[in-house]
Amino acid sequence: MNPNTAAHPEQYKRASAAREVAVHQSDLPVFCPRADETLWNAHPRVYIHLENAGDQARCIYCGTLYRLID
Repeated sequence: MNPNTAAHPEQYKRASAAREVAVHQSDLPVFCPRADETLWNAHPRVYIHLENAGDQARCIYCGTLYRLID
């Protein structure tokens, strides 16, 4: 464990701080971590397979749930 990070955990955001993400067809293809995440390189990029409205899938690294809503 990094002693600098451990000393001040409140200063650091975890990757994929949103535990559930609503996705639109226009957002496809979807990957995690998302480009707007503070720590974009927190884990390897994983493409999330969503095709039809109502589909949902979790990131295998951080557990963020992605739901295709339209």
